[in-house]
Amino acid sequence: MSDGESQEEPETLKTDADRIRRRARFLRELAEARELRDRVQPRRAKAARLRHAVRMRTFRW
Repeated sequence: MSDGESQEEPETLKTDADRIRRRARFLRELAEARELRDRVQPRRAKAARLRHAVRMRTFRW
């Protein structure tokens, strides 16, 4: 039984590492897409920043 468990653990670690790597790549690409959108649409980006600032200012901890 321990042989079966030891074979599954490296697979789980491998899939976890792959998932983390894919997630990191996705988040990098998402940030890059947001930066590109902000450069292409500066007025909309400024409005979004101002809305976010107002939201954070009115948020109560």
